[in-house]
Amino acid sequence: MSAGVNSGIPLFYVQQFSSNIQLKLQQKDSRLRSAVMTGQHIGSQASPVDQFGAIAPKKVTGRYQPIQPIDAPTDRRWVFPQDYEVPQLLDSFDKLRLLIDPMSSYVTNAVHALNRAIDMEILNGLLGTNYVGNAGTSSQTLPSGQVVSVQQGAASSTGLTVAKIREGRRLLMAAEVDLGADEIYCAVTATQHDNLLAEVQVISEDFNPQRDGVPVMQDGKISRFLGVNFIHSELLSTGTDDQSGTSTKVPMWAKSGAYLGLWNDLSTDVSQRKDLTSLPYQAYCYGTFGGTRLEEKKVVQIWAH
Repeated sequence: MSAGVNSGIPLFYVQQFSSNIQLKLQQKDSRLRSAVMTGQHIGSQASPVDQFGAIAPKKVTGRYQPIQPIDAPTDRRWVFPQDYEVPQLLDSFDKLRLLIDPMSSYVTNAVHALNRAIDMEILNGLLGTNYVGNAGTSSQTLPSGQVVSVQQGAASSTGLTVAKIREGRRLLMAAEVDLGADEIYCAVTATQHDNLLAEVQVISEDFNPQRDGVPVMQDGKISRFLGVNFIHSELLSTGTDDQSGTSTKVPMWAKSGAYLGLWNDLSTDVSQRKDLTSLPYQAYCYGTFGGTRLEEKKVVQIWAH
């Protein structure tokens, strides 16, 4: 046997490669879309609703007096489209060297990304600057009266507490939001959810009898408390709170007070690019949408430290 030539069983050792593709941990679906109003639009901007404000009747103080008309205050809310895309290329030469075709995973991964973008637009619309007026040129921020202090119900800054949830509900009720007819939602990160797990009033069955035969908390997850539906989202932003600290902006809202405008819902296209070297395949996913509040007093921001 010549020197340098391998022999024996080790010569036939093999390596096994996976024939499966697994997407890494991420939020896959839009979690907030079902908690807001939606509508289809075209154009550079759209008004989902024209609004009339409350009026008060006048007391009649004499006979045959001249009639003075009452003009209701009016407003117009606007939503603006934001374009999103996820273009991905798969080289034809690379495809020859693969055990599996990853194109379907490319598309699935892109759809997940666009679903998160929808939630970000909804959150930005809930707590960010909105635009109102005849042509949508007047900016409108969330009033300070709709913000729950980071120290609500405590002597120092706290996370999400029952006291803060109660204050958010009080603000909505005081504004005449019909808590019986309008679904109320609150988006929380894992941190705020954990805050609530430390609140006896939330986790104790003494305070939370079964609702329609179903416990308020199942398998350690809080879905509803005090008539508020909780949605888990790690997309919440932070900011400088009312005590000059850094806290999470937790939104609470009535479904009728939040809006997602759709110019183009999520779309996907897989095609071969004949204009590029190696004729790669392109997975192109895109969508056009935007979010806004429909009424300031239907939305509350809670500071959670």
